[in-house]
Amino acid sequence: MKEMEIVSVKCDCCSLKEDCTQDYIAQVRLNFEGKWLCGLCAEAVRDELSKALDIEESRGGGVREAMRAHTTFCRRFLQSNPAVCVADGMRQMLRRRRSGDFNSVVVGAGASSKGPSPIKKEEDASEESEQKKKHHSPMGSQVGDESSLSF
Repeated sequence: MKEMEIVSVKCDCCSLKEDCTQDYIAQVRLNFEGKWLCGLCAEAVRDELSKALDIEESRGGGVREAMRAHTTFCRRFLQSNPAVCVADGMRQMLRRRRSGDFNSVVVGAGASSKGPSPIKKEEDASEESEQKKKHHSPMGSQVGDESSLSF
């Protein structure tokens, strides 16, 4: 049953790591001259290949040439895009959570000490409401006010 074992594999174009079965990895490598490509890169290489065939620029390189073109694009993009680092960090965090490694995950990260707490907001709202009641003027009455009108 070794074929069903999940293995982490790194894309030869964009360096993204994915968890795949060994059967799937072997199938992808057959399609791309022994290289493993993630799903997005595989589609991009197929697209490059179809463009090359449509324009008749296929110089016998075929898949190899399409992979080279896409790998060049990936390297340029990865060097200039800081969002890739953020996405990679999120992916690692989710993997740690899934594996149960909570030691490196900050518990309660949503509770910031810089911002007001929800309890404080409720206290402020009720205090503000009391202040409005004390400084109520008859000219500014609203629906639901208990002010009386005399005729």
